[in-house]
Amino acid sequence: MKIIYQTIINTLLFMAIARVLPSMFFIDNFLTALIAGFLLVLLNMTIKPILHIISFPITLLTFGLFSLVINGLTLEIIAWLISGFVLRSFSAAIFIALIMSIANSFIGYHAFQRRF
Repeated sequence: MKIIYQTIINTLLFMAIARVLPSMFFIDNFLTALIAGFLLVLLNMTIKPILHIISFPITLLTFGLFSLVINGLTLEIIAWLISGFVLRSFSAAIFIALIMSIANSFIGYHAFQRRF
């Protein structure tokens, strides 16, 4: 159930960010956003923990800011795998990762605040 919830949230965030920042980020249609949202959930469950372990010293030195680079790299992997998911540059990927991190933490906090 959590995978479905995260996929829906990521899909809606992708659509909203693509609408607000068309010069940095482009998505063909809703199906592309849905596939990208599901792929982001899968990558966050599989590859992201490995990248965090490998980059722990750099993340520690930058007080956690290097995790934004890891999130941007994850978005670049998705853009490489899906043809209708276009990021203009790596700095755009990092900026979009920052927006998505803030939005996901805000949404997650409020979702779990109501449950417990």
